[in-house]
Amino acid sequence: MHKKLLQAAHGHASTYLDTIQSRHVGARAEDVAALAGLDGPLSDAGEDPQTTLDTLATIGGPATTGSAGPRYFGFVTGGTLPVALAANWQVAAWDQNGFTHLSSPAAATIEAIALRWLVDLLNLPAGTGGAFVTGATMANFTALAAARSKILTDAGWDVERMGLFGAPPITVVVGGEAHSTLFKSLGLLGLGRERVVEVPADDQGRMIAAELPEISGPTIVCLQAGNVNSGAFDPASELCAKAKAAGAWVHVDGAFGLWAAAAPERAHLMQGFEGADSWACDAHKWLNVSYDSGLAFVRDPEHLRAAMAISASYLPQGEAREPFAFTPESSRRARGVEIWAVLRALGRNGVAELVSRNCRQAQRFAEGLSAAGYTVLNDVVLNQVVVAFGDDETTARIIAAIQEDGTCWCGGTHWRGRGAMRISVSSWATRDEDVERSLDAIVRIAQANV
Repeated sequence: MHKKLLQAAHGHASTYLDTIQSRHVGARAEDVAALAGLDGPLSDAGEDPQTTLDTLATIGGPATTGSAGPRYFGFVTGGTLPVALAANWQVAAWDQNGFTHLSSPAAATIEAIALRWLVDLLNLPAGTGGAFVTGATMANFTALAAARSKILTDAGWDVERMGLFGAPPITVVVGGEAHSTLFKSLGLLGLGRERVVEVPADDQGRMIAAELPEISGPTIVCLQAGNVNSGAFDPASELCAKAKAAGAWVHVDGAFGLWAAAAPERAHLMQGFEGADSWACDAHKWLNVSYDSGLAFVRDPEHLRAAMAISASYLPQGEAREPFAFTPESSRRARGVEIWAVLRALGRNGVAELVSRNCRQAQRFAEGLSAAGYTVLNDVVLNQVVVAFGDDETTARIIAAIQEDGTCWCGGTHWRGRGAMRISVSSWATRDEDVERSLDAIVRIAQANV
């Protein structure tokens, strides 16, 4: 039975991917409405699994966004590289719980290899530890948990044993353009979403180093590598020097920007960030593995272990790196395998080419839109383009028309008090001809909707 179903799944998936380039990039209203066909009372007897799979493909597939294709520029979403998809299927067939060497020697060993490669590729300090988690939110959470543990230990407080009641207060410093997931992580950690010191940002969203306040006591300073709108990077060299001199922990939210370190001509953007204590990143963004896949890095892995480790009579406590000692989850998919597969298949040069090509394509979008008379609101230093087509109402109308047209998909945003459209180029599948086709469609639609 499993062979028949896997063959059917392969057929449905192949058809989906074979047609992704020609389909409407967004989900059409009628396809979304058809999802009602998946509903109804839960049956007593069930149905043939082949019928279930066919129904899922027939009704569910058309109501997906075309994020696996070459002209999806909404959010910062990488497509899934073929080798990552194939590795994902292999991992699903293995059905491994990747929490320890005992449960899966392969998963634990492959994860450790992938971690070593990532630290090298991203130019992080030798010996940096890490955790393979669901995404940047949990990567921020995990790294900040390590930060909380370390700075309170230095203040004489064991937060893992005693909790936060009665603990010395922690000051958290963030930039004026910090991402919302950072605040969510702070809330989950009991540090407060609003109990932060906010440093003003400049017109590109970069923290203004001269505005960093005087630091005293347990403090975490959160920097940003790659603003979600502009792609800009905080001035890390100056900020790290000031924060570290005062004894603060420096954390970097680098969900997609951290990958700039892998491309020689963009690596200068990461200058100074290697001086931090922890970093958060997504693999399902620019490394183009499948959802969900995030990465938390901590300079001293013992601080991460202190925050995350558990013990039980049935758990191993040997010399080997045990994944459960570094992640919030115990039960977890072996997501490190996909990362290993992509890194092995692409190599250092392949990752650099992917990042460089997407950055060049973002610059082409900016040049084409500027030439057509529209206002690009950011300095395009990475893969993000923010453009306005006039006033907020006009811009919103044009964004809606672009999404309705379906040639490409771009989302709306607000940037520095102004409505805008954001273009995020982060897929391996995006070719130069896809950029030109999308540019033509955007300009055509904008001109028709002024």
